[in-house]
Amino acid sequence: MHRAGQHPLVVAQYLRLRQHIPPLYGVLAINAAVLAFTHRHLAPTHLVVTLPAVLIALCFYRLMTWLRPMTDADFDPAYVRRRLRRTLYLAVVLAVGFVTWAIALDQYGGPYQHGHVAVFISVTVLGCVFCLSFLPMGAVAVCVTVLGAFLAYSLYLGTETLIAIAANIVMVAIVILKVVRDSFASFVELEASQRELLIERRQAQVLGEENARLAQTDALTGMPNRRFFFATLEGLMQDRDGTTRFTVGLIDLDRFKPVNDTHGHAQGDRLLQVIGSRIMNACPDNAIVARLGGDEFGLIVMDDVQQAEHIANELCRAIRQPARINDVMVSIGCSAGLAVYPDTARTANLLFDRADFALYHAKNRRRGQCVLFSEELEIIIRTDQALDAALQAADLAAELTLCFQPIASTHDLRPVGMECLARWHSPRIGDVPPEMLIAAAERVGRSREVTVALFDLALQSLAQLPDALRVSFNLSGNDICDPATIDALLERLAVSGQDARRILIEITESSLILEFTTASAALQRLRATGMRIALDDFGTGYSSLSSLHQLPLDMVKIDRSFAARLDEGAGRRLITAIRHLARSLSLECVIEGIETESQLVSARLAGFSLAQGYFIARPMPLEDLLARLAQPGGFVPFSAAG
Repeated sequence: MHRAGQHPLVVAQYLRLRQHIPPLYGVLAINAAVLAFTHRHLAPTHLVVTLPAVLIALCFYRLMTWLRPMTDADFDPAYVRRRLRRTLYLAVVLAVGFVTWAIALDQYGGPYQHGHVAVFISVTVLGCVFCLSFLPMGAVAVCVTVLGAFLAYSLYLGTETLIAIAANIVMVAIVILKVVRDSFASFVELEASQRELLIERRQAQVLGEENARLAQTDALTGMPNRRFFFATLEGLMQDRDGTTRFTVGLIDLDRFKPVNDTHGHAQGDRLLQVIGSRIMNACPDNAIVARLGGDEFGLIVMDDVQQAEHIANELCRAIRQPARINDVMVSIGCSAGLAVYPDTARTANLLFDRADFALYHAKNRRRGQCVLFSEELEIIIRTDQALDAALQAADLAAELTLCFQPIASTHDLRPVGMECLARWHSPRIGDVPPEMLIAAAERVGRSREVTVALFDLALQSLAQLPDALRVSFNLSGNDICDPATIDALLERLAVSGQDARRILIEITESSLILEFTTASAALQRLRATGMRIALDDFGTGYSSLSSLHQLPLDMVKIDRSFAARLDEGAGRRLITAIRHLARSLSLECVIEGIETESQLVSARLAGFSLAQGYFIARPMPLEDLLARLAQPGGFVPFSAAG
């Protein structure tokens, strides 16, 4: 069935005509047979048998031609044009044949037979005009041929009644031809508009598919990214019944940071591109690889565990091959961790964590090897780990502190806010990195307590800072997906009496992966109090335009990996585009990871008014921060103060 705009105009015209031409030949054949029948005793045999038989046979031949099954040629514009021209010529030939035969029959019979001839000519020609409405030139040609001959014949006979009939038919035909012309013009206009709409839809579909592809593609390496990896993993979890096994693996580069520090971030990015290409080339069809961020790669293998180990080892072997970056030969290693579904876990998050723990074990105990998560590792997780034990017994109010890293203007390096960074000093095990604190808190079930204790410290610090400064407070995925944690934070804010507008809540992209709807609702509650919301580490692989639209965001913080590319032309263009995107969405924008003066200058030229990084200031305790703020002569820019 033809749909408007689906084919080129000439093909659409032809397809419509295919529906109308068979009835045309049917009408011609039936009317001719009836006319011959009424003259059977009055006209010679060749006029009532031979000639109409030839005309009717020709009609049936053309009828069967138009009723034949369609082929690919019927959608070829060149073929269709030839066929329409042939139809036009045959229409004229048949019109001449039928009108000549009708006029010849009019020489016989009485008034009824003469009237029948006039009715035959008028009704048949009008029927043909309607059937040829999608071939207006054919309709005009038939009208001119038939009615011209009939009018000339009527004038020749000089019969007043016949002349009046012919003239009346001509006038009606002229009106009908105008209607047919207008109808065809509307058809052409409809086809054109629908075709434009169809083209726009196809372009939108292509653009949507391209955007979806880009949203799931790592910009640096061209590999699938973190979002694609987790979406695939979630899809596998939903499709499996718990009996079909597959393996999730994580691959992390060894000695990459020294290469990055020694040769620069540009060389490090180039190395990642080379490694990404090697991984893609070495990956078989039954496996999926993705860059999860930084120097970490994900692997999903749809096969038994032995095959998964073989693939992981082959990928590691490809990664270990020396790589020439510009004129420098670089050699790095890698470690891998694997976890099997459903043996080790039945949820995506837990399966990923098991693979991550296997990777952690490989890097710390068996560096450069591939470690499969086993019962032994499960025992390590579940038994007396010093970190978990220390946190379970910790006095959070006494052991937790905050450090503050300024977010400053790129123009004069004066701060507009401070990011709160958690610090834990345990009397049992000493200083613990923030990421280990959060992970341990989630493991031992003290995530809410830790978050609330840190938030209390942030509120106390806010009271001591100048009113012009705001503080940024980080929430994990567990925090924003836990309504009780949100309730506790809002309660603490109300009790403190602090201005919620001076608080910026930071969330990471990864925290939105599994519970987007819940996280969005929690952020709405926080924002309703006057707090502002920032999306941290933007660009590391999960964000999409839809999430930027759907989340109640006020700010995006560009991941530090982009700052490392500010010295490159392509990197500057990409970051400028991100800045324009944020501005178009009315989002404030901060670029993280500014470590050199040239990066700061490039960020300023790219349109960023706010930045954060070691060049501006390293994290510092509240006492040091207040001392800096209270220096005589006003505030001293952090980079100048050392």
